[in-house]
Amino acid sequence: MTLHITETLRVTPAADSDSVLNSANSFSLPLTFFDLPWLLFHPVKRVFFYKLKDSTREYFNSIILPKLKLSLSLVLSSYLPLTGHITWNINEPKPSIVVGPNDDVLVTIAESEADFSNLSGYGQRHLSELHALLPKLPVTNDSATAFSVQITLFPNQGFSIGVAAHHAVLDGKTSSTFIKTWAHVCKQQLENIPENLVPSFDRSLIKDPTGLDDKMIDMVRSLKQDKTKVVLSLTPFPAKELGDDVVLETLVLSKDDVERLKERVKNVSPSLHLSTFVIAYAYTWTCYVKARGGDVDRSVSLLFVGDFRKRLEPKLPATYFGNCMFPVGCYNRKAAEFMDEKGFVTAVEILSDLVKGLTSRKIETIADSFVEGFDYQSWSTQFGTIAGSTRLGVYEADFGWGRPVKVDIVSIDQGEAISMAERRDETGGVEIGMCLKKSEMDMVVSYFNISLQN
Repeated sequence: MTLHITETLRVTPAADSDSVLNSANSFSLPLTFFDLPWLLFHPVKRVFFYKLKDSTREYFNSIILPKLKLSLSLVLSSYLPLTGHITWNINEPKPSIVVGPNDDVLVTIAESEADFSNLSGYGQRHLSELHALLPKLPVTNDSATAFSVQITLFPNQGFSIGVAAHHAVLDGKTSSTFIKTWAHVCKQQLENIPENLVPSFDRSLIKDPTGLDDKMIDMVRSLKQDKTKVVLSLTPFPAKELGDDVVLETLVLSKDDVERLKERVKNVSPSLHLSTFVIAYAYTWTCYVKARGGDVDRSVSLLFVGDFRKRLEPKLPATYFGNCMFPVGCYNRKAAEFMDEKGFVTAVEILSDLVKGLTSRKIETIADSFVEGFDYQSWSTQFGTIAGSTRLGVYEADFGWGRPVKVDIVSIDQGEAISMAERRDETGGVEIGMCLKKSEMDMVVSYFNISLQN
């Protein structure tokens, strides 16, 4: 796919008399033990597609782009950490997000003649074409950029907004809230963010009575084999090399599909937690394991993270800015457990127990939970994780030209991750993104569709 970069610009936060930042100082936000495990991960990259046949170059440059830039500037005045960098002052015990008075967000403007309908569809798409719609997020040993944007015009077809975010700065909840806030301000042409959308930066709400910060930093050093014990290099883990045969595809479960799958397991146990998340993950996971095939005794593991904002004491504000996720997983199971006729039921039982167990998890065990997950990831033959959620409302991001026709999390290519989102046009359905070699993807899709028909 040919892509033309037409402009690179810096968007600064709009002047705000109430801002915590002024020309004489910097704003610093320390990372918490919820943020630190993600310090060396690759950026989370997501692309939003907007279909608009009236998107001529003239209309794009005179109407769409100015509105997007102005609203982004306005929203950044309340989301200052997104303009900053993660740094680690040698005199500080841990890294922080530091924002200087001249910091901004890099925005890349591009144009593509590619087939918009194909790129924004649900079928197989080559990763290179999707990555072309996403911005870079510069990282060095001592500084990691927090956030960047790329806006790509497809003349007379539509446009896309690609975002790259450092995972140690924000989780899916915070990222989605920011995008929806930006869209709301743009569509309504507001000058100020509504009070209920203003982010909370109060780190005092995150209590660390047992030295979790130090444990997390030690864990990250161990993963990177860093023995210096002074300041940790912020460069991420080596990127996974992907062949030209790797594709991204989105599978769909309708509301009726979800209900039918629930019926398959309702008689097993009346106490099972049969949420849409559990059903969708369990069904996709069993298709995934079957498609991989191989030795039935091979070790497989699965993991997901639960939002802990409402599980802490005191509860965090809904607009808390940052990560607040607790990992739970099921490790070292035999592939055979998910490949036989009861495989789907087995996966549902496992995930149901993990979800119900979240309410009783003690925050003091979070370091052990991350360590356990990373350990098994290094040697399990298949390790499934989830990116996104059906509760984030990504299709609500209407900038004034309609809701996105498609949203993709492209960064699932760096692991055996599955992305999950609500269906665009149906309440109760699920969109499931997968990134695999084409041959394996064809097998997953085959199992996925045949099992639904049966």
